[in-house]
Amino acid sequence: MWILGFLLMLGPLVTLHELGHYLVGRMFGVKANVFSVGFGKELAGVTDRRGTRWKISALPFGGYVQFAGDMNPASQPSEEWLALPEEERNQTFQSKSLWQKALIVAAGPVTNFLIAIAILASFNVIYGRMEIPPVVEVLAEEGAAAQAGLEIGDRIVTVSGNEIESFDELRGLIAPYPGEQLSLQVERDGQLLDFEFLIPTKVERDRFGNEFRIGQIGVRSVNGEVVPVGVGEAVVLAVRQTGDMVQLMVTGIWQIITGRRPVDELGGPIKMAKFSAEQLSLGWPEFIYFVAMISINLAFINLLPIPALDGGHLAFYAAEAVRRRPASARSQEWAFRTGIAFVLALMLFVTINDIASLPIFGG
Repeated sequence: MWILGFLLMLGPLVTLHELGHYLVGRMFGVKANVFSVGFGKELAGVTDRRGTRWKISALPFGGYVQFAGDMNPASQPSEEWLALPEEERNQTFQSKSLWQKALIVAAGPVTNFLIAIAILASFNVIYGRMEIPPVVEVLAEEGAAAQAGLEIGDRIVTVSGNEIESFDELRGLIAPYPGEQLSLQVERDGQLLDFEFLIPTKVERDRFGNEFRIGQIGVRSVNGEVVPVGVGEAVVLAVRQTGDMVQLMVTGIWQIITGRRPVDELGGPIKMAKFSAEQLSLGWPEFIYFVAMISINLAFINLLPIPALDGGHLAFYAAEAVRRRPASARSQEWAFRTGIAFVLALMLFVTINDIASLPIFGG
């Protein structure tokens, strides 16, 4: 189940990511020498009339597209590239303008975002959206909200300065911030009251035994209704949900960097395989929703300004646009080699982290 879930989740996502690069590159006349589903030794393949080798490789963990002339990590012109006939050179990645190269590079992460938006929009159309007013209807006696003075019937108006209209918005502004200061403004009998207190940290476990550290203040609302949504509203809502997920990722990474969350919350391929198998066991809707979350995660990670990732290339293009000239080939080469080393070191760290979290090691 781990292997099946992992392949069904990551394989198509990475392949579609690379397909985004390929399609935009082809739109600008860049020839692709190879499009591989998987890595390593070729198992089967076919060459189309444009000269692109479409193949399936032995290690089915994603894929890649290799554009013509892409001969070094920084995708910079080389003597080998300059020696190409002009007709061939015009079909290479390096021959394109700065904005065209930027669009080709950005197409992969954008494709992942579009996949997630399409899935979430479909869910919104099928299941509708839940409207729950931000009114306190259940109050835990020992909870932080009750201790601070909130009462049943209070309507929460703002959370840390952010106006809210639903209980889901309240949850999104509290759950990711355990241990942090919280300010609430509530409406009670026509008056506005202000409360400030720390968000307690609660460790929850799901049915699979996975632990999650969340903020919880001990309030709940039970009256809500499901509202049908049209296609247009569903897409707008999906875009907003995608943005919320990206914000959660930024918050989580910053909390780990600043020591407010433990590093064992970072996950790698083993933990990803475990979660994908668990979601697959719950049914296809849960698994497809999980695929949307991972697609957002892949897009976000690839846009980080780390050399060797798409975001690293885009950062160099942005610098080139400002400076009116590219960084030297040598500096870019070293930057991308350093970026690759960093990514490999991070992958090794999260993999060790994953292994240590397995039950056989007491995790």
